Amino acid sequence: MITPKALLTSILFFLTLGVWAQNEGNPPKQLRAKVVSATNSLPLESVHIINLQSIVGTITDQEGVFVIPAQVGDTLYVTYLGYKSEKIRVNNDLLNIEGSAIALTELAYALEEVVVRPYQLTGFLEIDIKYLPISTAFQYSISGLNKSYEARNSRSRGAQKVISSLLNPLESISSLFAKKAPQLRKLPNIKQDESIRSLLVTKFDRETLTALLQIDRSEIERMLNQCNYSEGFIQSANDLQILDALNLCYEEYKVLNR
Repeated sequence: MITPKALLTSILFFLTLGVWAQNEGNPPKQLRAKVVSATNSLPLESVHIINLQSIVGTITDQEGVFVIPAQVGDTLYVTYLGYKSEKIRVNNDLLNIEGSAIALTELAYALEEVVVRPYQLTGFLEIDIKYLPISTAFQYSISGLNKSYEARNSRSRGAQKVISSLLNPLESISSLFAKKAPQLRKLPNIKQDESIRSLLVTKFDRETLTALLQIDRSEIERMLNQCNYSEGFIQSANDLQILDALNLCYEEYKVLNR
């Protein structure tokens, strides 16, 4: 005999199963909305919008309007130069109500004084070469891989890491990449989206990159640090260069892991 509790449990199970099946069978809808300035409600053109779940990007048109595939529960990352970036959770209202607007708050930037010290060049190579800084960075490669690493400026520390990588290359990086494998698997999808690439090439603050990968900036720097990219590169490269370096390092890790 079926008890009332068992009957209720069965009903809830089948209802949940039906909703899950319905959601799984439905492709993402085309979310259409507008991005405006919170200050004056004017539309913002060329705002970048990224769906962090599907890793798809787009930009707003002259009217501030954008269209992007999305489902309820997805998170949109909205970023624009001079405005605070926002993460927007997609709900039924945003997905289904025509004319929905996302307001971005303008940031105030104070430019610090920059002192430029030009090199005292004479035009004579023999003389000028003495005044130009010489990079002490060097590269090395691990046997079996076709790509090289950029080493640190410190030759002694770089040499130590070369020896460590050659003796046991998998152990030195496996703990870092194994913990973040689900996030790092997004790298190929991120690299393929031209809209996202065009945004990352203009970014130097790692904000967009950390939002895409869900990895802290300090962890990204540790990964590149372990792969022997120089401090100068890690601190000065744009987000696209950092993305490509991370992808290269992760691909080599997967080769070693096999």
